[in-house]
Order: sequence, then C-alpha cells, then structure tokens
Amino acid sequence: MLIIPVKEGENIERALKKFKKKYDRTGVVKELRSRQQFTKPSVIKRQEKLKAVYVNKMRQENE
Repeated sequence: MLIIPVKEGENIERALKKFKKKYDRTGVVKELRSRQQFTKPSVIKRQEKLKAVYVNKMRQENE
C-alpha cells in the first residue's frame, strides 16, 4: 500500500502527482499487462537483444 504524507496546507494536486509518480515506479501496470498473455522465453530474450543493439547504436551516434 502506498502512503503519501500530505503536509499542512499542501496542494492536493501536488500530492496526487507524488502518488502517481510513486505508483508508476512500482511497475504494477507494466506487470499486469505482461501477465495478460504468455510470451515464450526465447521471444523475450530476442526482444532484449534487439533492444540492447538499438540502445548501443543510439549511444554510439551521440558520441
């Protein structure tokens, strides 16, 4: 359970923004979406390799 301490006189929008940020960092939505369908481990590894190649390429272009 997420607990967001709200100080006296603090804006409610600011507290809501803190809550959303903390909620996103937990990764609940991402995990829920990934559990909706099964992906084979070989497919996951292939996607990770492609992402690593892409990131490496982008880093080399920026240097």
